[in-house]
Amino acid sequence: MVNLSVNVNKIATLRNARGGNLPNVLQVALDCEKFGANGITVHPRPDERHITRDDVYTLRPALHTEFNIEGFPDERYMEIVLQVKPHQATLVPDAPGVLTSSQGWPIAENREFLCNIVERLKDAGIRVSIFVDALEERVRQAASVGADRVELYTGPYAEMFSHDPEKAVEPYRQAALVAHSEGLGLNAGHDLNLLNLRYFKDNVPYLDEVSIGHALISDALYLGLEHTIAAYQKCLE
Repeated sequence: MVNLSVNVNKIATLRNARGGNLPNVLQVALDCEKFGANGITVHPRPDERHITRDDVYTLRPALHTEFNIEGFPDERYMEIVLQVKPHQATLVPDAPGVLTSSQGWPIAENREFLCNIVERLKDAGIRVSIFVDALEERVRQAASVGADRVELYTGPYAEMFSHDPEKAVEPYRQAALVAHSEGLGLNAGHDLNLLNLRYFKDNVPYLDEVSIGHALISDALYLGLEHTIAAYQKCLE
């Protein structure tokens, strides 16, 4: 079974549009767990345009499933993560102000930086996943800096899927095989949805976890949150 981690950033975006606490991010996260999610993901960006620092501190003691905090590992991120100690920290190479994570780490150019970050997180007992493009050399580089897992950036897969699913998934299958050979766990995320998720899961071996937010919350507008989570879990059976 592949774990489904629900990214609740979009819930926070909706709340922040009006201020106040509606919708309530904590309640939605707890409901996601109740409806079958295996974990909750947040990405507390420096501008706090969706998930805030306070959200992270509120969520951690209340959740019953795995907690994953994504982000660029600057000192603000590291302070939050080392205090909260989630089950997993996912390192993404986002510059401040970018709209969304749209590429993996150029690990060779950031090797010393990432080695230091990974060491600090693992010393605190936190599993480390590095966000990478589906390139075999990037997966090997992630292993070489001490990561426990890689998260494959699936934007290109989603973009190509409707035209040529076999071609779209092949780099991910190869990257998964390399990750397994290097002793890495395997996550995936970005633009996975009800149309392309099952094919990805069926054709990418050794997959541990998918992190899905935007598409899942969008589907929930029509299907309701409980039915949407059930539909995504069905794709992962």
